[in-house]
Amino acid sequence: MAASTVHLSHAAFSVNRCPHCVSWSRGNVLACGTCHSIVLYSPQDKTVLSTLNGHTGRVNCVHWIEKPDCSAETELVSGGSDKKLIIWKTIENQLVHSEIVDGHTEAICAVHAVYIPSDSEYNLIVASSSSDGLVKIWLRHKSTTECLQTLSFGNGFVLDVCLSILPGCGVPVLVCGADDSRVHLYVKQDGQFQKTQVLHGHEDWVRGVEFAINGQNMYLASCAQDSLIRIWKIFPKSENKSQKLDEEDEGNYIKLKENLLTVKEKGEEFTYAVTLESVLAGHENSVYAVHWQPSFMKDGSIVQPMSLLSASMDKTMILWEPDEETGVWLEQVRVGEVGGNTLGFYGCQFSPDKSMILAHAFHGALHLWSRNPEKHEEWIPQVVMSGHFNGVQGLRWDPEGEFIITVGTDQTTRLFAPWKRSGQRQVTWHEIARPQVHGYDMQCIAMIGRFQYVSGADEKVLRVFSATRNFIENFSRISNISVDKILLNDHSNLPEGATVPALGLSNKAVFQGDSNLQSVQEETFNSASDQYPQSYFQAHVLTEPPTEDHLLQNTLWPEVQKLYGHGYEIFAVACNSARTIIASVCKASKKEHAVIILWSTTSWKQIQCLSFHNLTITQMAFSPDDKFLLAVSRDRNWSLWRKQEEIPTESVPKFQLYANTDKNTSVHTRIIWSCDWTPDSKFFITGSRDKKVIVWGDCQVPVMGEKMYASIKPFSTPLDTEDSVTAVSVNQVISSHESYIIAVGLDCGKIILYTWQNNSTPNDWIKGFEMDQSLCHTLTVKQLCWRSKAGRAGHDDSHNGEWLQLASCGADHGVKIFNVNKSIFSF
Repeated sequence: MAASTVHLSHAAFSVNRCPHCVSWSRGNVLACGTCHSIVLYSPQDKTVLSTLNGHTGRVNCVHWIEKPDCSAETELVSGGSDKKLIIWKTIENQLVHSEIVDGHTEAICAVHAVYIPSDSEYNLIVASSSSDGLVKIWLRHKSTTECLQTLSFGNGFVLDVCLSILPGCGVPVLVCGADDSRVHLYVKQDGQFQKTQVLHGHEDWVRGVEFAINGQNMYLASCAQDSLIRIWKIFPKSENKSQKLDEEDEGNYIKLKENLLTVKEKGEEFTYAVTLESVLAGHENSVYAVHWQPSFMKDGSIVQPMSLLSASMDKTMILWEPDEETGVWLEQVRVGEVGGNTLGFYGCQFSPDKSMILAHAFHGALHLWSRNPEKHEEWIPQVVMSGHFNGVQGLRWDPEGEFIITVGTDQTTRLFAPWKRSGQRQVTWHEIARPQVHGYDMQCIAMIGRFQYVSGADEKVLRVFSATRNFIENFSRISNISVDKILLNDHSNLPEGATVPALGLSNKAVFQGDSNLQSVQEETFNSASDQYPQSYFQAHVLTEPPTEDHLLQNTLWPEVQKLYGHGYEIFAVACNSARTIIASVCKASKKEHAVIILWSTTSWKQIQCLSFHNLTITQMAFSPDDKFLLAVSRDRNWSLWRKQEEIPTESVPKFQLYANTDKNTSVHTRIIWSCDWTPDSKFFITGSRDKKVIVWGDCQVPVMGEKMYASIKPFSTPLDTEDSVTAVSVNQVISSHESYIIAVGLDCGKIILYTWQNNSTPNDWIKGFEMDQSLCHTLTVKQLCWRSKAGRAGHDDSHNGEWLQLASCGADHGVKIFNVNKSIFSF
C-alpha cells in the first residue's frame, strides 16, 4: 500500500499555554507544543510538516538543540506534564523519538540542551526543571543517557533553565530563573554543577533566562514578573586592566559591582567577572520570555547579533538593540495585538535570518510579523496557522464542501477554508472567520444552509447565525471562487458585519451606514480613551487569510435567532438534507428531559417533541432522503423515527417512532456514541463504547397507515475495534453494489477506514487504511465528517473522483483534514 494514499491536507492547532512551547530551528521549522503533541510547522510554506506523538500529557516545553557550527538542528528535546523528557532525532529526514527519559516526579516545565566536545564526538547535556522543585542534569554519552546530577530548590520553583559553554575555557554553565526573584548561576566543576553566583535585582518571579556568546563575552538576559528585563555580562577578568582602572580617577566613572567567577579546567584557572550590563524598562506587565537572535557562521567565525526579543502580558513584543554610538540598549520595534479577549504573550522567537519575528499568546494563537524589505523599521503582520485551544467537540462541512465549521470547549466557533492563490497551484487551509465567541463551552453544530448554521453550548439555548456580506466577499477572494457561484441571489441586503454591543451578549448585525461600522481608513484617535470606546466592526478587504487580530475583532456573524425549549445543556443537533428541520437534544438523566425537539427553519417554531430514551441522546442523524431520523443514546439503545405522509392541513410533517432497541434486542452493551447513514438511506451505522460498530437493517417505508413497529436487526457482523468507538462517518459520494466506505474514530485517537459490503459473510468488513500514529489524534476523536463531494476543496479535481476528503476533530484540540485516495478501497 502506497504511503501517499492518505495524507494530511490540513492540521489546525494552537500552542499550549506555556512560555517555552515554541522553538524556531535554523532549518526554518517551528516546533510547537499543542496538547499532547508537537507540531512541526513551516512559516514559509504555511503548512504543517508533521506531528510528533509521544507524550501522554500536555507538552510544556520544546527546544531545538543548537549545533556548535550553527548548521540546521537535527535533534529536538521536549518535556511534558507526563513527567517525561523525550529526545527526538532526525532519521531519514523525519523526526522520531530516539529515547524517553524518566526521572521527575511532577510535570516538566522547562528544558534546555547543549552539545559539549568530548574526545572525537560531542556529548549532550540536558537540563530540565520540574514542578517538584528539582532541576535535573542529564548526560548523553554515545547512546546512553543518565542523570548526572539533581539540584534541589526545596519549596522553590525554577521557571526556566538555560545551558551554554563559557567562552575561553569550554566549561558548561547553567542558569536557573526561580520564583525567589533570583538568577542562579552554576558552573560544572569536577563532574558536577556547582552554584557560583546568585544574581539579585528582580523583584518578582524570574520567568525567562537565555545566554548569548559574542566573542569572549557572554551575555545573559533575564526577565521577570516585575515587568523588567536585565542583561548581565560575563567576561574574562584581566588583572592588569582592572589595576589600571583602579589607579585612574574613580570620580569620572560609575563603578559597577563585579561578581567574580573562578573555574578550573585541565589544570588552568580562569576568572570571569559578572556585571549588570543594562536594565530594560518598556513593558507594562509581566515579561514572560526573552530570546536572542540566533548566531550564524560568517567567514569561519560564529557571529552573535546583539538583538533581543521580549514578550509580555501587556500584549506586546519588543525588539531591543544597543545604540551603535553609546551602547545604550534601546527599543527598536514594538508589535502586538489590540482589542479582543486576549491576555498577552507567553513567548517569542526570531527566524534564523531575523526577517520574521513570532509571538504566541495566552489563548494559543501565533502572531507572525515580517520585516518590510523596503522599510527595515516596518514590520508587517503575516498569515500563520491557528486553531482551537481546547477540545473540539463538533465539525461540519458546508453543503458545497468548500469549507468546514468547528465548535469547541474554548467557547469559539471557527471556520476553516482553503486559500487558493491566483495563478498558483499551492493551496493551504486557514482559519478565515470566527463567527461566534461565546460565554459557554460549545458542544455541537449543524449547517442549515450554505452560510447559516445552528450551534449548541453548555446553556439551554440554540443559537442561529448567518454570514455577513463582508465575509462572503472575502471568502470569494481567498478561495478564488466568484461571488456569483457562491450566492445565486442578490447579497446586497446582507449585513456588512457583526459586533457585540457594550454590555451585550449576542452578536448584532451591522449594516452599511450603521454607527458601529467603521472603515479601516478612519482610524484616527484624539486621545487614548477614544481608541476603544466599544467594539467596532471594521470592513476589511482581504485577499489572504486574516491575522489573529482581525479574526478576534471583525469576523463575527450576526445572531439571527435563539431557540428556547430545553431544560439542560444542549448536547447534540442535526439538520435534514432539505434544510427545513432542526433536531436538538440536551443532557438528561430522566426520560422527561431526554426528548428530541424538532424546529422549523422557516418559522423557527417547535414542530414536535419526540420522547423515547431515558438518558442523554448522544447523536442524531437524518437519513439522506429525509424519511427517517435516527437517535442514539447513553441508555445503550437507538430509536428510529419515520416521517409521516404529509397531511394537507398541516404545514410541516410529523415524525413517529418506527423502530427501536430495548434491553432485550439491543446488541450494544455500552453507551452508543455515534451514528450515520449510508448514502442510499438503506442502512445506518452505530458505534459504541463496547468497541463495536454495527450496520443495521434495510429501512423501507411501510404502507400508508401501518401502525406496527418495524423489526430492524443487524445486517453486518459486529466490527470489533481495539478501543471505544466515539465517531463514525459514511462516505456519501462513493458506493457500489451495497458497498460503503466507513471511517471509524476511537477513544484513543485512532482513525481507521473500512469498506463494508452487504454480502452476509463473516468477511463483510475490509480494512482499507489504518492511519499512522503521526496522523491520528492523541485523545478522543469527537467527530468525523466526509466531504459531500468527490475531490479536494480548493482543487479542480472533483471530475475524476480520485480523491476524497475526511475531516476530523478531537479532544486534543486538533482539527484535521485528510486527502484519501479511493484506490485503497476495494469495490
